[in-house]
Order: sequence, then C-alpha cells, then structure tokens
Amino acid sequence: MKKQKIVNDPVHGFISIRSPLAYEVMEHPYFQRLRSVKQLGLTHVVYPGACHTRFQHALGAMHLMGQAVDVLRYKGHDVSRDEAEAAECAMLLHDIGHGPFSHALEFSIVGKVAHEDISAAMMRELNREMGGRLALTLAIFDNRHPKSFLHQLVSSQLDVDRLDYLCRDSYFSGVAEGAIGMERIIKMLDVVNDELVVEAKGIHSIEKFLIARRLMYWQVYLHKTVIAAEQLLVNIFARAKALARQGALTADDEALQFFLTQDLSAAGMDSRHALRCFVRLTDSDVDCAVKSWCSHPDRTLSTLCRMLTARKLPKVEIRRDAFAPEQIAALQQQTARLLGLSADEAAYFTQASVLVNRAYSPTGDPIKLLQRNGELRDIYEVSDLLNATAFQQETTKHFLCYPKEIFGELGITN
Repeated sequence: MKKQKIVNDPVHGFISIRSPLAYEVMEHPYFQRLRSVKQLGLTHVVYPGACHTRFQHALGAMHLMGQAVDVLRYKGHDVSRDEAEAAECAMLLHDIGHGPFSHALEFSIVGKVAHEDISAAMMRELNREMGGRLALTLAIFDNRHPKSFLHQLVSSQLDVDRLDYLCRDSYFSGVAEGAIGMERIIKMLDVVNDELVVEAKGIHSIEKFLIARRLMYWQVYLHKTVIAAEQLLVNIFARAKALARQGALTADDEALQFFLTQDLSAAGMDSRHALRCFVRLTDSDVDCAVKSWCSHPDRTLSTLCRMLTARKLPKVEIRRDAFAPEQIAALQQQTARLLGLSADEAAYFTQASVLVNRAYSPTGDPIKLLQRNGELRDIYEVSDLLNATAFQQETTKHFLCYPKEIFGELGITN
C-alpha cells in the first residue's frame, strides 16, 4: 500500500489497515460479501437498529487484535511482524463462513456444517488463490502455531471476537447491559507459559464482561420474539428443501437451488463449486426467495412466508420445564384444523426446542488471573460473583412455538 488505509467505525473510531496482506484480504469478493450479511440475523425485528453486518464486526475484531498484540509486545512478549499480520488476517476471516442471516440459518442452508468449518474451507481456498500467503493465518486459526496465545486471542472464552461483538451488538441494539470495559480488558492481557492471562487487577472488568454476555443472550440473542422470527425462517427453508428435493420447487437463484437440493458435509464444502455457490448468497437472496415463495402453490410454504413478511410471528412460550409431548401433539392437531393442513404440515408451525445459556465454563480453556506473586488462578475460584448459582451451571429453558390464533385455547402458561 502506498498510504495507510483508515476506516471510520462507530464503535472503535478510526481503524487503521496496517498490513498490505490484510488490505488485500479485505478487497477480496469473499470478504466483501460480508457487507450484505447481518451480524444478528433477524434481531432487527425487535431492535430496529441491529442491522449491522459481519463486515463491520470483522473489521472491529481485526482492530482489537492489533491493539492486543501491541499490548503484549509492550509487556515484552515476542510477536513478529508476520505473526501480527497473520493474527489480524485471522480475525478478518474468522467469520467469513457465515451465510445469510448468520446464526439464524447456519444449519438450514448448507446442512449440518458449522460456520467455522465453512470459514476454514474458504480460508484454504483463499490461501491457494494468494499463493500460500495465508499459511501462517491458517496455522493460528487452526491452533497449529507454536504460540498458542495467538489462537486464544482468536478463539477462547476471552477472545477479541467476543469483545467486539458484545460492544457492537450493544451499541446497535441500544441494549446498554452489553457495554463492557473493552479497552481496560485489553490493557490487562498478558502471557505466561504461552497462555493468555489477565492481570489480577482486571478481575472486575472480566466479571462485567461475563455478566454482560449472559444478559445479552437473554435480552437480545435469545429474545423470544427473535426466536419466533428465526424459527419461522428455519421452517421456511426446511419446507423449501423438502419441496425442492421432490421437484416441486425451483429457486430463481442457481446458488440457492444448489443448496436446497444438496446435503453437504464439512468435506463437501471444500468443493470449489460449493464454495462459489455459497459466496453468491447474501441476506437479499433469502429475502427475495421468501417474497417469491409467498405465492407458491404449496400452502405450507406460502403461509410460512407470508407470516414472516407480514411479521405475523408465532406465539412463543418459554419455561424451565419441558413441554409435555401430549401438549405439543394437541397444539399440532389444533394447528392442522385451524389452517386446514395435514399433521406433518402442521409440524412446521408448532415446534418445541431448547435454549441454552452459559456465561462461563470453568473447564476447558478457563480465564486465568495473574496474581502479584506470579501464581495463576482461575477467575471462577477467585471471583465471589462467578461462584453464584447462575454462573455455576448451564441454564436451559424450553420453548414452544405455535400460531397466535390458538393462544390460550389449550391453557398453556409460562
């Protein structure tokens, strides 16, 4: 680059693109696609401001990675220029495998393939295109690099990905509970025995970070109206796939048609054809498909699509105990009668599932605090707050979706 590139970000201010390789990655069509993929899926149906994109988040995460590396270098830890560049590129690319509407359709369009696996496949393809210049980036991303703390900055219980998305999602949704002391957390980072740690005096910032994450899950990510909208979208694609494989539906978009008729594995996503189809899909392609399917002759698909486009969302009940199978069956029968559908078709409108929220796991890659005497202690052992019941275990809640027209008729209560 002949001159430094700067991006004005509403969360972090001015972000500098410090590396020619990072700039080249940013300019690639694979990365530019993220401009058209919402960070929070259908969360904007509840929080209208939450229309920010994966592109913005990736830039923010790259920026925080650069800051974290600068802090560690200042504290005497060796991170070469190539390693710093590779770590920043890893953050640019860590979410490149997200498809339309991010997590909402993660296992609906491609199948049972996590976005991390798609990201890795896309990064391997990019590395081939760029003559192997992303090899170090891939090593850090896959945790094959000798300096494990660099991978922890990319993916762990205290990574720069989480720091950015909590601040960004809080900012754009307007939910103040997600605000964290991001700058202080980064300043408190250190490395001991190749392990990312936090100086003991940063304990309260980490506590606030974990509390904010827990609150954001219940208030934003797992908001019951968001669940209703996203469950509706998932059911639309489940029905569309069933029809496409019967030859009863052909999508206008060839890339979308490919995924409606294929059930790929993670290995299948290494196919160049699969990747080229995937990178053609954005939120707008799904929006157009849903709008066109509103007039499809299949009543189940067209009704689901009209419900979503008109924001006629299903009722969602959430409680701690599981719903009885006979209660679900009765709702499905009622739905079938209400809409004039078969029992199998009614299942697209009435479903039960679970929500899981865990702010911190003391097992596997714990957050460790560096004490003044040099001892490392798990924050779970040191913090009085994190020993509270809410942080000791995984919180599971059960939810049930069904058409609002039959709400109350079967005596369902929270």
